[in-house]
Amino acid sequence: MLNFSKINILLIYLIFLFISFFSILNFQNEKDPLINKKVNLGLDLQGGSYLLLEIDSDPLIQEKIQSKVIPLKKLLKKNNLNYSNFTINKKDLIFSLNDVEKFKLLLFSKKDNFLNPYIDKYNSFELDLEILENNNVRVLFSKYGLLTINNSALKQSIEIVRRRIDDVGTKEPTILQRGDKRILVELPGLKNPERIKNLLGQTAQLNFRLVADNEEFGVDQLISENGEELNVSKRIVMSGENLIDAQPNFNNQSNQPTVSFTLDRLGAQKFGRTTTDNVGKRLAIVLDGKIVSAPSINEPITSGSGMISGNFSFQEATDLALLLRSGALPTPLDVVEERTVGPDLGEDSIKSGLTSLIIGFILVILFMIYKYKIFGLVANLALIANLIMLVGVLTILEATLTLPGIAGIILTVGMAVDANVLIFERIKEELKTEKSIVHAFDIGYSKAKITVLDANITTLIAAVILFAFGSGPVKGFAITLGIGIITTLYSAYFLARHLTSMIVLKKKEGEINL
Repeated sequence: MLNFSKINILLIYLIFLFISFFSILNFQNEKDPLINKKVNLGLDLQGGSYLLLEIDSDPLIQEKIQSKVIPLKKLLKKNNLNYSNFTINKKDLIFSLNDVEKFKLLLFSKKDNFLNPYIDKYNSFELDLEILENNNVRVLFSKYGLLTINNSALKQSIEIVRRRIDDVGTKEPTILQRGDKRILVELPGLKNPERIKNLLGQTAQLNFRLVADNEEFGVDQLISENGEELNVSKRIVMSGENLIDAQPNFNNQSNQPTVSFTLDRLGAQKFGRTTTDNVGKRLAIVLDGKIVSAPSINEPITSGSGMISGNFSFQEATDLALLLRSGALPTPLDVVEERTVGPDLGEDSIKSGLTSLIIGFILVILFMIYKYKIFGLVANLALIANLIMLVGVLTILEATLTLPGIAGIILTVGMAVDANVLIFERIKEELKTEKSIVHAFDIGYSKAKITVLDANITTLIAAVILFAFGSGPVKGFAITLGIGIITTLYSAYFLARHLTSMIVLKKKEGEINL
């Protein structure tokens, strides 16, 4: 155990130096970094904003159930099923049938069933059926169907929230799923969350619709930005899905900020055809049910690009372009919890954590030197190396350090010393019976290895479980604790053991005080 080849020694210190190099990167100039890696400070240390968002899937369920109307009616006609009193509700369809049992067989058939598209793939039914009185039936989404809609909406919402926040330029945001309907957003360093809340609160459902000449059938009455009430056709000419890009711009003629947009090939065809057929009419640009602007079509627009004008400030134009680029949210998002952590509180947390670490570190160093003399100094050097390596690994991973994470580092200090205490106490026992000092140290390291490994592996398992099932601060504690255990074993069984072997082999003929 005390014999090291030159290659082993070289590898031990090269690994140590490599990881230590990354810990130094935390002190480099941020404006001109050598390598853009560092340990990020979490919300509780840096200050910032915490938002907990919840998706409202009811509008999406209503939209999805309405999308089943035409396929359902086609299925009924195709199979000669007479229906009446067809009612479309927010979450279900209710109608009367002449043959309920036949319809039931059709709805849950695995052959050519476009109403339940997940049957073949998952052997599950998207739709469910309730038989009411007087041959009335109720078609609604099953639990599986609702879960599928909800999960899809949540994943899409997380992706769009991430795009919007990244476009704003917020540093090191944390965006995570919480439960089956919630999204956690942590924005370190952000003092005013109002703009982010406004951006995340808009679904950004954009569509282009013609303004009707009179109150004809199939119109919505919407109000424009200047307060004008317009009758807008329900028929959507083109939606925001056809947008490739949107950028804030400035109109030199009107001296007003605008948003210029570019369409994909299909959108350009739709837009070109609509503007060609409706020269002289007005085209309403509707965002989340409100008219942003309703310009007149002076000439056909076939270039695949256009401009949205309104009474925007440049910030509003920038935000609108950002919303359109990131895409529409599938469902509205509600802010269910909001917290703002001031930087002063974060600074106090850092000071308290560092003070605890320094005091604990000094007490451990003094105890180890008093108890084990020169070998206590070796353990202390290994402890310092352990902390440097721990910070280096966190830097490589670009981990976010939180207050519980600092607690994990403090606990690592105690565990690192504990490993060396177990080893040295075992060596003491061997020195009582062994005449050879080298042999006593060699056996001591060998026999203590199992105990040290067992103690650290069980703690590592606990850290893994905390990381897997914990959330937020608990994960931060688990990460630093888990990495600390690995660096502890490395420093104790490679660095400290090599330094110990140098001392023992040098004094193998003399006496050693331990």
